Amino acid sequence: MSVTSAGRQWATEFVPLFRGILLALPVALLAGSASALFLKALDWATAMQWQRPQLLWALPAGGLLVGLLYHFWGRGSDKGNNLILEEIHAPGGGVPGRMAPLVLFGTLVSHLFGGSAGREGTAVQMGGSLASLLSRVCRLGPAARRMMLMCGVSAGFGSVFGTPLAGAVFAMEVLVVGRVQYEALVPVLVASIVGDATCSAWGVHHTIYHLDVAPGAGSHAAFQAVLLVKVAGSAICFGLASRLFSEVTHGLQRCFARLLPFAPLRPVLGGLLVIGLVLLTGTRDFLGLGVHAPPGGAVSILSSFEPGGASGWSWLGKLLFTSVTLGSGFKGGEVTPLFYVGATLGNAIGALLQEPVGLFAALGFIAVFAGAANTPLACTLMGIELFGAHYAVYFAVACFVAFMASGHSGIYLSQRVAVGKGTIQDGSGEGDVTLRDWYKRAIQDEEPPPPKS
Repeated sequence: MSVTSAGRQWATEFVPLFRGILLALPVALLAGSASALFLKALDWATAMQWQRPQLLWALPAGGLLVGLLYHFWGRGSDKGNNLILEEIHAPGGGVPGRMAPLVLFGTLVSHLFGGSAGREGTAVQMGGSLASLLSRVCRLGPAARRMMLMCGVSAGFGSVFGTPLAGAVFAMEVLVVGRVQYEALVPVLVASIVGDATCSAWGVHHTIYHLDVAPGAGSHAAFQAVLLVKVAGSAICFGLASRLFSEVTHGLQRCFARLLPFAPLRPVLGGLLVIGLVLLTGTRDFLGLGVHAPPGGAVSILSSFEPGGASGWSWLGKLLFTSVTLGSGFKGGEVTPLFYVGATLGNAIGALLQEPVGLFAALGFIAVFAGAANTPLACTLMGIELFGAHYAVYFAVACFVAFMASGHSGIYLSQRVAVGKGTIQDGSGEGDVTLRDWYKRAIQDEEPPPPKS
């Protein structure tokens, strides 16, 4: 090979890569800064809710305000993460720039007045919105816009949780069930790392989870056969919890839409139902983010890592509160509530099996999310980043078994299905069947369409 042809080959292979990295950097800086602003504001909203619990009574009014804003000025922003996935699959009208401030304000309202919601959806939508805005300013083509949107997703996810490796893999894995999209591997990794570093540079500190390592864990952990069997059996429960969360949330969305055709009224009814659930259950444990407990104590994600830190039904309470909150139209993410559901369910299972509840809380933490988002690889990496590598084999088993046990369900209905779970197919295309198609067929009691290969 001549020097000239080698130079041409180098340029063909590496110039697009360098261009992708250069495009990823501003997306990461903006997304990381937006996550820092959001997390600081979220801490303030949570503290206000703890200090003034009477704010809960204004939850319906807050829902009406957010509903009206989205109805008159949202222009498609209400589709949230699904809109970003659709734009990545088929770049078209773009993600509106107004999505970032709308979802930021809407999520803060949810938490200020006591709604049960998360933060991942907000960070991902802000990252995607800012990436789309930059791509329009730079007048990029469809392929570059797709790559920048993936960078926005990875930077938003990695920075809001402090898990840059999981953020990068999540952006590639969440698009298509059964196939990881590696074409933007390096740019999304750069975006996630830089986004997380930017968020930290603004003085944001992520929650630190402490997981004790049992004697014998480490390089030989995979050979503890009895524990491995218990983990696999528990993962089936985690996968079923994922499916229950997804189907209850989507079912409530359809019910609210049928009952109240005027969308801004749906969160009003949802707010009233959340207040009714608080009065019915006699506890506020399931309000808000749920990572830390308010002064005076309550069940939280952190308490779930301790013996007796959750009741046997805490996971179901959080699932119901969150499904009502998000299903009625309040803004926020699903992921942190899924962490809560998984950690509290893991606490109960660990106690039942007479195993370390901290380990099973960690397994549930990542596995319920893996089943609901159909991202077992990203969640395995998240477990390693958050809890350490000693139990990596158990993390992988829990996430992949939960992924299979959750079936063709998920929190992101715009995910495409490349390979059906439990099937083997040839081909490399993405397929044109979405989870929304599976849900429609399931509701009509028809056979779901096979994914194209």
